[in-house]
Amino acid sequence: MIEKHIVLEDIDPVVLYGAGNAYLQIIKALYPKLRIVARDNVIRVLGDEERMADFEENIEKLRKHVLKYNSINEEDIIDIIKGRKTKDDTAKDVVVYNISGRPIKSRSENQQKLIDAYENNDMVFAIGPAGTGKTYLSIALAVKALKDKTAKKIILSRPAVEAGEKLGFLPGDMKEKIDPYLQPLYDALEDMIPAVKLQDMIEKHVIQIAPLAFMRGRTLSDAVVILDEAQNTTTAQIRMFLTRMGWNTKMIITGDLTQVDLPRGTMSGLREAVGILKGIDGISIVNMDVRDIVRHKLVTKIVNAYKDADKKNNSQEQQEERQQTK
Repeated sequence: MIEKHIVLEDIDPVVLYGAGNAYLQIIKALYPKLRIVARDNVIRVLGDEERMADFEENIEKLRKHVLKYNSINEEDIIDIIKGRKTKDDTAKDVVVYNISGRPIKSRSENQQKLIDAYENNDMVFAIGPAGTGKTYLSIALAVKALKDKTAKKIILSRPAVEAGEKLGFLPGDMKEKIDPYLQPLYDALEDMIPAVKLQDMIEKHVIQIAPLAFMRGRTLSDAVVILDEAQNTTTAQIRMFLTRMGWNTKMIITGDLTQVDLPRGTMSGLREAVGILKGIDGISIVNMDVRDIVRHKLVTKIVNAYKDADKKNNSQEQQEERQQTK
């Protein structure tokens, strides 16, 4: 008889044990000749060496299942211990699973193009209107890389367009002033990584969320780096960001060229970068449109309405300019 302590790393043990330890009782029933006691994230097991080895192997499989899918159920536990594939394992084209166990995958042709472009290139530009899933899908790809250990960290950034005088009127220290600009990035991460684990990753700098200005002087290696809302970068800012790229790093740059908030007359760095970098091997540009919008159906109508209004306004401005030159 031997005794071993198994530590469950990287997962919330409550997910594996189940409500009221229901799943733990199933595991115990499948190993009647072992004495199993669980407390917090440590499982203490007493029994013979052969059964102990089998138990350790299957607990590791269960841990990896929870880590990958953020959930587990009775059927999954039985399938894994019996050496069968779970339903989740046979699912196709899933990037990651959210904290509720819902699969995150492409929902349109261009979203799939973004996934494919990420797999085949080191730098990807994803350009399209609001609601097309650019940011959410990009962060899902980054979370997958972290889980698959193909990247050691995730770095997320956004330009704080109003980082001048208006920022000073916000309450709190610099982090509290900047966080509102970065909240959409936190929202996506919170949907994919359990809160306690996410906080731990942020504290350990495995996940870093910072405004664009904080990227200057850094070399970003062994990471997935995402620049969101890149249409609001200047030429100098996006050039600085793109040249931060280090070894074993992938970059995703997202933006909506119809929502530029820069001062009038200032060229969007994203627009210029796409023109300059188009056709370079290793860089892919994915253009998304209203057909890719996955938010409420009204969002598509709103985007189209503003698009029509912009065309009308541009046409009127051009007519006025022609009249003034006559």
